[in-house]
Amino acid sequence: MLLEDLQVILKVAEFGSITAAATNLDMRTATASAAVKRVESFLGVELFVRTTRHLRLSAAGERYLPQCEQALAMLAQAKMNIKDDLDVIDGEVRIALSSDLGRNMVINWLDEFMEEYPNITLRSNISDSNVDFYRDSVDMALRYGEPTDSSMYGFKICSVPRVMCASPVYLKQNGTPKTLSDLTKHNGLFYQLHDVLQDNWVFNEGQEDHKLRLKGNRASNDGDIVRRWCVAGQGLAIKSCLDMSEDLLAGNVVNVLPQYKPMPTELWLICPSRQSITPTVRLLRDLFRSKTRVILENLVDRGFVDKANLN
Repeated sequence: MLLEDLQVILKVAEFGSITAAATNLDMRTATASAAVKRVESFLGVELFVRTTRHLRLSAAGERYLPQCEQALAMLAQAKMNIKDDLDVIDGEVRIALSSDLGRNMVINWLDEFMEEYPNITLRSNISDSNVDFYRDSVDMALRYGEPTDSSMYGFKICSVPRVMCASPVYLKQNGTPKTLSDLTKHNGLFYQLHDVLQDNWVFNEGQEDHKLRLKGNRASNDGDIVRRWCVAGQGLAIKSCLDMSEDLLAGNVVNVLPQYKPMPTELWLICPSRQSITPTVRLLRDLFRSKTRVILENLVDRGFVDKANLN
């Protein structure tokens, strides 16, 4: 049983909801639920009485929680006594980054971070493959998509709309699609993950979803290469608006059929466990949130992204 699990228990008791507690603690509901189960398993009793609509403390929970709260308060005070040591920002940052966002943006953000905190050293792993924290020797990963492993701990950085793009040169040579059915006449540039070709594109129009399978002569497991092909006029690509932001703002690519929205994603900073969250990790979380917020607001101002899609 972890001390962090006890903090989750206290928050669940405070809010009367696992979901509300998870939101307050900046974690996923599945992670909070797993923490509750671990504590109850360790104690051999149920701390909460659950119904379909409500959650309240059991009799055992009412006896246990005050002592738990007192113990955590003592530990919090002990932590405050060594706060100066804990707040030293140094050591090695070992981070896995996606190919496109990592190479073209995040590395520059990390350079700024290291200028502010010169005792930091950096080891980056650039790859679009799923991260194995032990095999890849990294402490954190900045990745698109919510983590599916409940044992991992993640911070959501932002919601990320996707856009379908093509270069002005490509559209001049091949025509601009007016409808989704027109896409079947165009060349798709595909991302490939674990040998799965992502050639089935899904779009949302209001309350309706549309699925379309495209043909194309280029695919890569490196998202940065897909973006470069798109900018070079080789076809149409669906990409994160963060990855395409500089090219959209510079006019290197055009947002094609903007009324049809490709399925969005999220950007997360993931760590192997809650114990691995350090002051450095929290500073990087805040840095990534700040940097992406500026980019997304700029895209909203220029009409490339709807503000409603950033929730």
